[in-house]
Amino acid sequence: MKRVKLSLALLLAGILTSLAPMVSAENAMDDPYTQIEQVTGDLLTVISSYSEGYPENEQAYFLALAELMQEHVDFDYIARQVMGPYKAQATAQQRQLFESVFRDGLIETYGRGLIGYGDEEIVLVNRSDLKAGQRKVSVKQEIRSDGVVYPMEYSMALSKRTGKWKAINVIINGINMRNIFRSQFVNAAQKSGGDLDRVIAGWSAES
Repeated sequence: MKRVKLSLALLLAGILTSLAPMVSAENAMDDPYTQIEQVTGDLLTVISSYSEGYPENEQAYFLALAELMQEHVDFDYIARQVMGPYKAQATAQQRQLFESVFRDGLIETYGRGLIGYGDEEIVLVNRSDLKAGQRKVSVKQEIRSDGVVYPMEYSMALSKRTGKWKAINVIINGINMRNIFRSQFVNAAQKSGGDLDRVIAGWSAES
């Protein structure tokens, strides 16, 4: 579990290095493509603010990342999908706890990968106009480094409740990360005989 999470962090860290134009937050919410570009600029600011004092300021750094990412990633939806068939048998308390554990674990692993990342180039490759009423879209980028290209695709969904676009999955070089995490959760649940408290505690320990 830890190895997959680390790979995710290191590859996603590349979005910090694209020289994307800054756009207003209001426009970013209307357009998932420019939202990804907006997040790039905001993340650069967070990294710049905390890199010099790292790791002594690690917890403050994680909190800053969490505040930013919470606006753009639907952690609750992803966590429910990761639980797969066990979501139905989980209590409300267990679902809420796993959502929190899943979010915190990803942010911390993501943050550690970001803090010392290099200067790869990220290119948006599929910007297009949204259709009227469209609520889901794939935002595709390429991570280009030393002649190697890694395709990356964000699944974005428009929330009916908030009217905001949020990421609900990412596919990196053909690897569907939500499916990977779901497989890990289901396997852990099967090995523990369906003891979800044990699965959640173990996920937290490995994050």
